[in-house]
Amino acid sequence: MTLAETDVVIVGGGLAGLAAARRLHRAGVPWRLLEAGGRLGGRVATDEVDGYLMDRGFQVLNTAYPRLGALLDVNSLRLGYFTAGVLVRKGDRLVRLVNPLREPVAAPGTAFAGVGTLLDRLRFAGLAAGCATLPAGRLLDAPEITTEVALRRAGLSDALIEELIRPFLSGVLIDRELETSSRVFAMVLRSFARGRNGLPAEGMAALPRAVAAPLPADLIDLDTPVAEVAPRRVRTQAGDIRCRAVVVAVDPPAATTLLPALRAVRMHSYTTYYHSTDQPPVDEPILLLDGDRRELITNTVVASRAAPTYAPAGRHLVATSVVGPTPPPEPAVRLELERLYGRSTADWTHLTTVSVPEALPAAPPPQGRLRKPVALGDGLFVAGDHRDSPSIQGALTSGWRAAGAVLRQLRDGGR
Repeated sequence: MTLAETDVVIVGGGLAGLAAARRLHRAGVPWRLLEAGGRLGGRVATDEVDGYLMDRGFQVLNTAYPRLGALLDVNSLRLGYFTAGVLVRKGDRLVRLVNPLREPVAAPGTAFAGVGTLLDRLRFAGLAAGCATLPAGRLLDAPEITTEVALRRAGLSDALIEELIRPFLSGVLIDRELETSSRVFAMVLRSFARGRNGLPAEGMAALPRAVAAPLPADLIDLDTPVAEVAPRRVRTQAGDIRCRAVVVAVDPPAATTLLPALRAVRMHSYTTYYHSTDQPPVDEPILLLDGDRRELITNTVVASRAAPTYAPAGRHLVATSVVGPTPPPEPAVRLELERLYGRSTADWTHLTTVSVPEALPAAPPPQGRLRKPVALGDGLFVAGDHRDSPSIQGALTSGWRAAGAVLRQLRDGGR
């Protein structure tokens, strides 16, 4: 049975699929989006429970993502921002390291803090400045190695890498081994140096809602799993949809099922523990890292310090993240939190633990210039952060690129 006909069918309602729909809609090309689940957003989601906003894994939004500003008004998200720096637990001390460009008054304290050496911090500042100011093309043409090798070639000491950079990047790349391509790292560092990181007042789910807002709701079908895609046809339980092009914009494991010609992508795992407390363990919205090299907790932060809407009045929400496929039990995490924050967690309430076994695509070398092909031939296209950088920016950009490739095919008469 043929269910319908349209020019383009988009399979998947995550950020990549929504970005593709936005470009096609702007171009006036008929399209339809099919989402297997009951909501849009893919891996970007928020659960609201008893006045707490708990994202599906701790995520942040960086204002320097180029595609973000092209698709929505960032101010409409009412972002609450994190401090541009980190706290590092070193024995009985908490060392505060901040971006001196954001907080010039704190620069002397950062320069002489007890993580690595002054030369270390000067070298890393130079690395960040280069990523922030050089053209992106120059960064993507640099020799490609792993992130760890790049850090060591930059002359950074083992102490700085192990006590600060590895814990920090583990949470960003979900890659404790730092096997991620140096080109991905350069673009991540560029975003952190040029932008600010924050949380939307209504949770990270506000991002896909804002991207989808200009799209007609009657062109989006939720709870519509796709069983098969083929040139000029998409098969669902309700019947077939004939079309001129198909954009597969689902997570990598599902994409390889629908498009067997795609190479399988290894995925990184991530778990976030949410706790509630009436007294925040720190007084600012700053990421806390473990500089003692215990390697259990990747990072922890009082999310409600950045966005007070994440917790009900009189309470605070602490988000603690762990990298890896086997998350530790909550009591072990709570004990480590007591050590990291330097205060008792006995009266904290464990709200929930969110495990995301396929949180982010691995991106080891070679990644080239990060933009993998989106046109597969025969009217089939693919989008997602596995086709670009593993990030929100990568998902949005890949969807935009896939739609551009579709438009060129339609313009050329399907050749």
